[in-house]
Amino acid sequence: MLNEIFEKTVQTSGGVLDKTRAASQKFAKDFANGYPVKKAGQYWQMLGPGLTTGAADDDPSGIATYSQTGAHWGFNLLWLAAFTFPLMAVVQEMCARIGLVTGRGLAGNIKRYYPKKILYTVTVLLFFANTFNIGADLGAMAKATQLLWPNFSFTLLIFFFTVLSLILQIFTSYKDYAKYLKWLALVLISYVLTAFFVHLNGREILTHAFLPHLDFSKDQIFLICGILGTTISPYLFFWQTSQEVEEEILQGRTTIKLRRGETTDGEITKMRVDIWSGMFFSNLAMFFIILTCAATLYNAGITNIQTAAEAATALRPLAGQYAFLLFAIGIIGVGLLGVPVLAGSASYALSESFGWKQGLYLKFKKARAFYGIIILSMAIGLGLNFVGLDPIKALIYSAVANGIVAPVILVLIVHMSDNQKIMGKRINGKTISAIGWITAMVMIVAGVATIAAMLIP
Repeated sequence: MLNEIFEKTVQTSGGVLDKTRAASQKFAKDFANGYPVKKAGQYWQMLGPGLTTGAADDDPSGIATYSQTGAHWGFNLLWLAAFTFPLMAVVQEMCARIGLVTGRGLAGNIKRYYPKKILYTVTVLLFFANTFNIGADLGAMAKATQLLWPNFSFTLLIFFFTVLSLILQIFTSYKDYAKYLKWLALVLISYVLTAFFVHLNGREILTHAFLPHLDFSKDQIFLICGILGTTISPYLFFWQTSQEVEEEILQGRTTIKLRRGETTDGEITKMRVDIWSGMFFSNLAMFFIILTCAATLYNAGITNIQTAAEAATALRPLAGQYAFLLFAIGIIGVGLLGVPVLAGSASYALSESFGWKQGLYLKFKKARAFYGIIILSMAIGLGLNFVGLDPIKALIYSAVANGIVAPVILVLIVHMSDNQKIMGKRINGKTISAIGWITAMVMIVAGVATIAAMLIP
């Protein structure tokens, strides 16, 4: 009996060893033939609007919010990075699917299927919210640049970033512009690298990474609402949907009729990989920003961080020169990505609402109103830095507007993507639909809480 067991064990072990040996040889052969590089290249090719949308979510205003979170509350709110990830990914997936299936942007679909008064109200509020955010982001980029080169003029830097952004949006072809945004998204890696220059307690991180720690104070509720508002933002909804349409136009589907053709399973799969990768990348950066500021600023008693530039300055004596440089460079990089997305999303929404020609693939002469909205939004944002409006107040006004707009738009997004007349067989699955409605409810509560927190003394 024992001999039989021994023989079977030897045979089984031999089989396992043979399979292991074969797998090792295959891996070595694939590696020698550049297979991992090819797979990485294929994966990179699948990324596009989802990656740039996710990275744009971490604009300088978002960085300031995450920095304040870590500095004021330590690791207590670190769990929000994991909590918001599936919520924002599901919402952006629904937006992308609406764009792919209908061939229209989000505003165009709302205009077609819902009362126009709702559309006009939310798009006007979106324009003002984005404009305030642009103003704060331009100021943050200029301040971050001054951290690296103190002799540069703040005024000249503000104008430089504004003009640079406008040139890229107006005079660059969409194909080249999309590539620029895609590569610029990689600047978020700087925030992951920053964490390696600080001392971290692994046990403490794991304790707070997934388990909520709440005290329900007014300040904490306000900050949580701010995080929800900056991660699940209305401007991302409009941008994502319109970028999917732009990608279809780039492939030759220049009319709505062509774009409304059958959406293939391959296109849906590619879109999902893109969206979930982009949102994961976004929240990974959020996680490490909170982590870095909690491990350094909070532990050093520096709990009042108002801007991203202040966070970078405070990090220098605590985390070293390299951490400071990475943080500051990150602010400039994500600003160059976030500001065009803010201006572009407002223009997409207003242009579709009023029936104007829109799209970054169009030349300026063929879409004057579309580019005019971008220029107006950038100009007002620029001017806000010279009229005495505090950047923190600008973000507060933006948060109020987003608190009103986000819940309304989310309800419409979930309702549209659940509607078979609009989406055909590409409607939400039960799980996606449930998460979508949960997200809408969370944002309704967050919106009400934000406004209440500002009104209650």
